[in-house]
Amino acid sequence: MILLIDTDVLIDLALDRAPFAQPAAALVDELEKSPGTAFMAWHSVSNFYYLVSSARGRKQTRGFLSDLARFIEVAPTTTMSLRQAIKMELPDFEDALQVAAALACRAGAIVTRNLKDYRRSPIQAIGPPAALKLIS
Repeated sequence: MILLIDTDVLIDLALDRAPFAQPAAALVDELEKSPGTAFMAWHSVSNFYYLVSSARGRKQTRGFLSDLARFIEVAPTTTMSLRQAIKMELPDFEDALQVAAALACRAGAIVTRNLKDYRRSPIQAIGPPAALKLIS
């Protein structure tokens, strides 16, 4: 199954946010064994960098992203993806962008901690523990 990894899961891992870092780390470790099965949205990269670099520093944050890019792809979004996101009736526009990215990479699920905001998503949202069970 293809998964789209939401920004919050990656930030949990990078900033070692308890109690969320451990499930995120276990998931990412498993994804590393199967390159090309996980994606992240293009806008997640900039959001991640902005939020993490102030705590970890620019060089370390770039290194983290570089490591992720070895096995997590960026979803191939287009202007059509933006148009899809605009039409979605999700509480948070950023979540709509995540859904559009998930549609673009044909993800079977979006992995996030923010399950409630994806209730109207055409793609199922699951937490890292559920995602780990799916791919293990």
